[in-house]
Amino acid sequence: MENKIRQPIITVAGHVDHGKTSILDAIRKTKVYDTEAGGITQKISFTALPKEELQKSCPLLKKNNIHLDFPGFLFIDTPGHAAFSHLRKRGGSLADLAILVMDINEGIMPQTTEVIQILKLNKVPFVIALNKIDNIGGWKKRSENLKENIDLQSINTKNTFTEKLLTIMGSLQFHGFNPKPFYEISDFAKELALIPCSAKTNEGIPELIFTIAGLSQKYLKEMLKLGTTPKGVIFEIVKEKSMEYTQAILYDGELASKDEIAIASFNEPIISKIRVLEEILPSSSKFKPADTVTAATGIRMQLITQEEILPGMPFLKYNGNLNQIKEEFKKELGNKLETDEQGIIIKADSLGSLEALITLLRQENIQVVSAGIGKINKKDLIKAKTNLELDKLNAIILGFNTELDEEAKNAEKGEVIILTNQVIYKLINDFKKVREQKANQIKRDRLMELATITQLKIFPQYIFRNSNPAVFGVEIEAGKIKKGLPLITDQGKSLSRVKDIQEDKRSVEQAHEGKQVAISLPGINFERQLTQITYLYADISEKQFKKFKDNKDLLSQSEIQTLQKIAEIKRREKIGWGI
Repeated sequence: MENKIRQPIITVAGHVDHGKTSILDAIRKTKVYDTEAGGITQKISFTALPKEELQKSCPLLKKNNIHLDFPGFLFIDTPGHAAFSHLRKRGGSLADLAILVMDINEGIMPQTTEVIQILKLNKVPFVIALNKIDNIGGWKKRSENLKENIDLQSINTKNTFTEKLLTIMGSLQFHGFNPKPFYEISDFAKELALIPCSAKTNEGIPELIFTIAGLSQKYLKEMLKLGTTPKGVIFEIVKEKSMEYTQAILYDGELASKDEIAIASFNEPIISKIRVLEEILPSSSKFKPADTVTAATGIRMQLITQEEILPGMPFLKYNGNLNQIKEEFKKELGNKLETDEQGIIIKADSLGSLEALITLLRQENIQVVSAGIGKINKKDLIKAKTNLELDKLNAIILGFNTELDEEAKNAEKGEVIILTNQVIYKLINDFKKVREQKANQIKRDRLMELATITQLKIFPQYIFRNSNPAVFGVEIEAGKIKKGLPLITDQGKSLSRVKDIQEDKRSVEQAHEGKQVAISLPGINFERQLTQITYLYADISEKQFKKFKDNKDLLSQSEIQTLQKIAEIKRREKIGWGI
């Protein structure tokens, strides 16, 4: 077995709608893109492409007398939003090589940057497929040879192509790469290959296959030697009719249908016999029964176990060596899910996704108190509510590629904030915005505990009681009103404190901007003191005024305008007020 060479695992990743699945379709001569909802890959899939099929798709291999020592490729198509953080094994990414698909007309987008970061983090070698060259104005397919085809374009079209190419090259240099069109590269180990192409017209597709085949043949052969122990990663759990299948990728060794496997979990390893073993058919999404499968390949298993298996977890053949396996899994999982003493709660669909989320959150200095795989559940809500008592800023749950279970959907959320997204960078950006808003709200609440900004418009037609106390209707035009609030008139005359507030004939502690309420002021005779008055304001001290002025960014526009009016009223009595 030591002399056997396995298939390289090639991941296709990139920004949403840049054409990942279309590129893969062009390579494997399929039409998966047409079957996908909205043309967007909804889940990770794999395709085995034998050497014979590769040679058909790429005549350049035969033309250049290139003999491939490996049996083909195992391609993995990923949703743009998931990058391929889902696919991890000990020592880094499951992928041996990656194709980063980029729309030449749009260049580097946020998710492209995200994929680049993950590629760099995992030290995955990659090439860039600059897709959609056919969308460049005036572009025409004039030759089957890509370089010749580019040279035969009109002057304007070629200039536009060159301009787009140089822009992308400049952006990639910013990320620390030395990018060049593949036909100008002298050392593939030091330079990043760019392959202009079109999945639609098939331009550049043979050159793309030729490049990844050549790189695999030259640089990956040593890593592709099969080991003696079957190892893999759980992909997902699929339910079809009454059957439950465990889809996985076998990335090393040979696995037999009579074998027993051990799957990592957060507790003890899950040991199970294989009831049915199936292997992915070449250039297809269908499986066939198999007695033995050899890495690298996509497999589907029916297992005896009833225990919950988590996506992203590693597995290997079990030979009764439980202690050795525990040690192996401990090394493989390592400190990936190490949490902090305090922080937010996070959930993801797989181990790899969870690890990617933790890694990116730590880069932003965001602490995580609890991390788990699966749907957000009631236990997560209880943890978040505990956080609420300790630090309101940490009463947040993030879900990457996951959602709430039914019980959590119907549970009382209170002040707990739950954010979910299938795009990791959007999830983190949403979190940062929400947390900033929450921090500002906490500061604002503390600010408003000291004093209140208020502008009330009197309704002279609604005088319910003239005096002892005066009861009349007002509209809150800015800020809020609460019991005990001292008021002044728009002439600067001090009035009493608000004794009571009634909204819809019921007493309330406070009311906010836009509400129409009745207020009662003890010691005030409306007819004598307020008949000529239109507006009432909160009576604040100069110290309180300065505090509001220093925190203007926490105030609404109407509150700022009201503060200016209060300053004008107060300025008549004392110099130094201003905003």
